[in-house]
Amino acid sequence: MSGADAFARLLASGVPVREPVAVVVAHADDETLWAGAALGRMTECRLIHLTDSSPRDGGDARRLGFATREDYAAARAAELDAALVELGATAARLGYGVADQEAVEHLDGLIERLTVDCAGVAAIVTHPYEGGHPDHDAAALAARVVADRLGVPVVEFACYRLHAGERVWARFEPDPAYPEHSRPLLPDERARIDRALAAHRSQAGVFGDWRPEVERWRAAPRYDFTRPPPGRECLYDGFGWALTSARWRERAASWA
Repeated sequence: MSGADAFARLLASGVPVREPVAVVVAHADDETLWAGAALGRMTECRLIHLTDSSPRDGGDARRLGFATREDYAAARAAELDAALVELGATAARLGYGVADQEAVEHLDGLIERLTVDCAGVAAIVTHPYEGGHPDHDAAALAARVVADRLGVPVVEFACYRLHAGERVWARFEPDPAYPEHSRPLLPDERARIDRALAAHRSQAGVFGDWRPEVERWRAAPRYDFTRPPPGRECLYDGFGWALTSARWRERAASWA
């Protein structure tokens, strides 16, 4: 864990990160919400989005006034471009184009692509396994497999999860073996993130008025992906999606 913990400390220090880093996220806006200030400090970053941020059933697209899911995906990509400008991020961007909510169905291909695209990095930064969204959890699993293959550490940022029946934003499920390293965001960083989130205009109904105030990083625990996430609660099980957490674990079992 020492290498990952040291990298988490580096990210929390607020200094420029000159080592090559792969930031692996599920959807457009994840990079802004959870690592927005850090992206501007990373001088050699590969920003990898596993999905095109548009569910296959087209429900979100229609609700937001888009004719097709492809139109919605294109809008999300354009919003991402604008957000990265506001963040001052110069990351090399890669998009794998899997439909939203389907990353676990494509783990074989995602892991193979990530193995190639993460070669040579000093660390992989990604989501925790916390049951907030199935694509977040798939990113956590894929990153762990690839990091073990390449012999590099995995660092995670805090996202959102269910705790005592309520959604909790940007706080880890505590684990004494994997301490978090945090840093309050500076006023100019908060302003940049606010402008970047405004660029993700289609998602305003998701994060609403919530804004990050603190960066939180830690070495990624050695999760057992065949079991429920550490808090044992799953947010997306309450969304009525076909993909439940139990089905997610079934599909992930061959890589877990």
